[in-house]
Amino acid sequence: MKNLGIKIALYINYFVFAILLNSVGIVIAKAINVYQVSESNASVLEAFKDLPIAIVSFIVASFLPRFGYKKAMLTALAIVFVGCLAMIFGNTFMYTKLLFLTIGISFALIKLSVYSLIGVLTESKKEHAAFMSSIEGFFMIGIATAYFLFPAFYSETDPNAWLNVYYVVAGLIAISFLVLLFSKVAHVETTTVTTLKEDVKVSIGLITIPLVLVFLAAAFFFVMIEQGIMTWLPRFNEKIFQFSDVLSVQMASILALSLALGRFIAGYLSKKISWVYLVIGCVITSCVILVTVLPKLSSNPSSIDTIQTLNGVPVIGFILPLIGLFIAPIYPLLNSSVLSSLPQKLHSPMSGLIIVFSALGGTLGSRIVGELFESIGGADAFYFLLIPMLAVIIAVVLIDKLSKKRQNTVTK
Repeated sequence: MKNLGIKIALYINYFVFAILLNSVGIVIAKAINVYQVSESNASVLEAFKDLPIAIVSFIVASFLPRFGYKKAMLTALAIVFVGCLAMIFGNTFMYTKLLFLTIGISFALIKLSVYSLIGVLTESKKEHAAFMSSIEGFFMIGIATAYFLFPAFYSETDPNAWLNVYYVVAGLIAISFLVLLFSKVAHVETTTVTTLKEDVKVSIGLITIPLVLVFLAAAFFFVMIEQGIMTWLPRFNEKIFQFSDVLSVQMASILALSLALGRFIAGYLSKKISWVYLVIGCVITSCVILVTVLPKLSSNPSSIDTIQTLNGVPVIGFILPLIGLFIAPIYPLLNSSVLSSLPQKLHSPMSGLIIVFSALGGTLGSRIVGELFESIGGADAFYFLLIPMLAVIIAVVLIDKLSKKRQNTVTK
């Protein structure tokens, strides 16, 4: 298979960062229980993760092709390796902030490189959409792995035992570093004679295009939905369903697995169904799931025994995480639709804008849900997600209209 080596390296890097990046919900729950911080204070971890992603992406997006995608990914792996070791030996809430700061900086470099390389490694819009969906699906497998990996180190007698998971994560990072180091990245390192100032102007100029601006709004609102659910589901399970801390995390893995499956299915369906109809149908179904499930839950559960095993999980506890099947296709299809419509030279700056707006959406979504979780309870807090869901539908309709208008203008 063409470019097999670098494709494998991209999958492995994305897998490792999936474990790290989306462990934020797990670590928030741990910070509340171990470091005795409130839900609202713990929610700042999302900002320590997402704001560096946004800032670094904006600063380096135009410079990255000149620096080299392989060098950028190797640098990212080295930075986050140090962050994991600092977390092990620091063991305070401050070090969780430092850890997610390194994760955010590193993931910006990884995601920019991966998104830019997908355009190099594919030859058509359909191939681009399929590869984008599959690699995002593999990302979700990494998230699901985190939901089993972290609880494996929980201990009822040693509150610090969970930190040992970072030895394993550091080992995975080292393996990923070596695989990438010996992978050949042929014909992807880009050189240019333009200045950094000119490159930044290109990135800013993209925002003035109505189609791009509406797309970025759609990406912003989608990540608000995804992170609002994913970050707080472990805590939601613990507070609303009265699951043990181990079971709360393990049950959240259903969301990640359904997201992975949904994105793999999307890669297939995108070849047969218009991405517009696919995305709108998925958002509407997600809304239906929320308005069906949430009214059946109580924000103030009666004092019942903590549920320790799957046998005690009510049916409704399995239904909510399945929303991942339907929100899964939205992000990769949105990203692919805009990237595959742009020339290759604009993929890196466009990827930077995608990551910036996604990071801001994730931070805001998690923060709002965290504040609502503390003030009105978890079940009612999730109703907020219906607002960005409606916004995504409106944005997708506008994207479709603007795309057709632009295409008609070009053909005339």
